[in-house]
Amino acid sequence: MVFIRNAFKNTFLFVCTLLIFYGSITKMYSQDLPDAQNTIKKDSIIGDTTKIKSPLVGANQIKSYLPLLQNKKVAIVSNQTSVIFKDSITNQHYIHLVDSLLSHNINIQKVFAPEHGFRGKADAGELVADGKDAKTGLPIISLHGKNKKPSAATLTNIDIVVFDIQDVGVRFYTYISTLHYVMQACAENKIPVLILDRPNPNAHYIDGPTLEKEHSSFLGVHPIPLVHGLTIGEYANMVNGEDWLGKGLKCEVTVIPVKNYTHTTPYSLPIRPSPNLPNDKAINLYPSLGFFEGTTINAGRGTETQFQIFGSPDLAIEKYDYAYIPKPNFGAKYPKHRGEVCYGKDLRKSESLSAIHLGWLINAYNNSNDKEKFFNTKSFTIHAGTKKLQQQIEEGLSPEEIRSTWMEDLQKFKIKREKYLIYL
Repeated sequence: MVFIRNAFKNTFLFVCTLLIFYGSITKMYSQDLPDAQNTIKKDSIIGDTTKIKSPLVGANQIKSYLPLLQNKKVAIVSNQTSVIFKDSITNQHYIHLVDSLLSHNINIQKVFAPEHGFRGKADAGELVADGKDAKTGLPIISLHGKNKKPSAATLTNIDIVVFDIQDVGVRFYTYISTLHYVMQACAENKIPVLILDRPNPNAHYIDGPTLEKEHSSFLGVHPIPLVHGLTIGEYANMVNGEDWLGKGLKCEVTVIPVKNYTHTTPYSLPIRPSPNLPNDKAINLYPSLGFFEGTTINAGRGTETQFQIFGSPDLAIEKYDYAYIPKPNFGAKYPKHRGEVCYGKDLRKSESLSAIHLGWLINAYNNSNDKEKFFNTKSFTIHAGTKKLQQQIEEGLSPEEIRSTWMEDLQKFKIKREKYLIYL
């Protein structure tokens, strides 16, 4: 009997040791892979059994939307971020939505491509041409060229349009402008829109100047703050609810919401949403450093640290401790100050932001050796959505004084926004 008890005890200890060893090995090999477009975090994979559930994007909820697409002619608005994580058919890290739907015998007629193109390789602002997808043979219709809105001809015989693009929650990031024009065209042609929602990595705050109607452009269509705190699905609700489509139009919209998600849920994008937003840090700094697009300052384009550094040959060298030289690269064929030494700041180790940081912009202006040319007034105004910000900086207002002029509009927007929220 003693022998049996000892044997059982030894066996039990041996099994426990194996379990601990297995857990250590599993943890070691399940660490996040290096920052690359084709890797995702373990807790972002569909079917994960960890106790803390990660956000489950709309595209992953195939059973919820597949019946809405069967026996219909479908058009899809998508880019490289339109993926289903760890699709059960291929067992890859992820599969593109288009490839997945084709495998389910969904009749996809065409793809509409936003800024940067269907595969996300074009420079910011670069015209995207119509074409054909090499992998699937599907026709690609550009929505970032001379036609930013689907024409009635391109929507002929289409029964439903699927919109699935990862946004970053900033007004001058053009995917919400594409959403507006897609909804408008579909409303005019009485075609429903299915939105597969995704988290907004900048949803944890609302800040910035509100767009003034006279400064509307493709960098800002609606009167919203620079950082709006909405997902694509919520934004579509607001576009309809506020009658922003014009002429009394309403678009029939169905949203497949993100599961396990609130506006304060941290979300690390597994695929860069555009060529010059390579990681979480760049996405967090983008609302603040995006203002530099309308100035003489380079915000890291032409480097591997886009929107994590800034600099210019015109900044006073004695005021800044960082220097770099922009060169043509992926996403920036002709970067600002190409081949010139730029003096500025490296912000890669800065704290994560929950508000727009105006100090860097104001300091750069104050330390510029050519203040007369610092602002490209037209470009800066359409990025800011107002002429006031440039005037305030030139008049020497502090960040706190400038922000105080935003507060009334921000409070009004927050109240208006509440009606359209899907997530708390």
